[in-house]
Amino acid sequence: MSMLYRCPLCGLALHKQEHAYFCDNRHQFDIAKEHYVNLLPVQFKKSKDPGDNLAMVQARRQFLASGHYQFMCDALAKRIATDNPSTLLDMGCGEGFYTSQLANQIRTQVHGIDISKAAIRYAAKRYQDCHFAVASAKQSPFQDHSFDAIVSIFAPLFVEECLRLLKPDGLVYQVSPGPRHLFELKSCIYQQVNLHQAPQAPAGMHCVDEIVLEKQVVLTEQEALDLIYMTPFAWKFQPEHLAELRAQAKIVVTLSFIISALARDAA
Repeated sequence: MSMLYRCPLCGLALHKQEHAYFCDNRHQFDIAKEHYVNLLPVQFKKSKDPGDNLAMVQARRQFLASGHYQFMCDALAKRIATDNPSTLLDMGCGEGFYTSQLANQIRTQVHGIDISKAAIRYAAKRYQDCHFAVASAKQSPFQDHSFDAIVSIFAPLFVEECLRLLKPDGLVYQVSPGPRHLFELKSCIYQQVNLHQAPQAPAGMHCVDEIVLEKQVVLTEQEALDLIYMTPFAWKFQPEHLAELRAQAKIVVTLSFIISALARDAA
């Protein structure tokens, strides 16, 4: 299996030698004991510890382990598998839940990157079937045209970087919130809830096809709290909102997703 990494400092290909990656300019990046590599140089960081903190990582992992999002993950894997990619990148992979699921279901070479060191450490420790790196999706440490497929699940989509990384016939699979995603939780915060708008294909790309998924689930109080704390809602929820949530006989929440397959426009 070939390594796809390039040096984030000079752009030359990285080569693995025992417990580190090196480029021909002798820049060195050590492999952590959890089997990930940090390819986010300190000068590229906007803060000391960018990305999700450990509390958010743990909340998301606990909620995803409940299986409520599994129907979306299965639909995504099934759609990607129809194109039989040999290499796949999960951009903004977080703690690696989806990354590992895709690797298991599609049986391909899967890489995951995230700017959160806490998330990547968590991922690499648990999922030995993927390659994880601390890295920026905006300046990703991979060689040009390395991937048949790029996945972006509730993460910013850096289009120019995706086009650089994609092989000529590669696709980006973007997962966005559907119209009524988490409608009930939003209703606890806002008097009037605005529905999510359907995503538009970014400049330079077009939508090949789209899958819309939606269902309602009943959550335990702890699952609802984990769901809140893994989203930006964590900053909006006040004690009175949590009290309203706890007072409900059943915590019913709508889960809604749009899976878009995006291809580069013809030259």
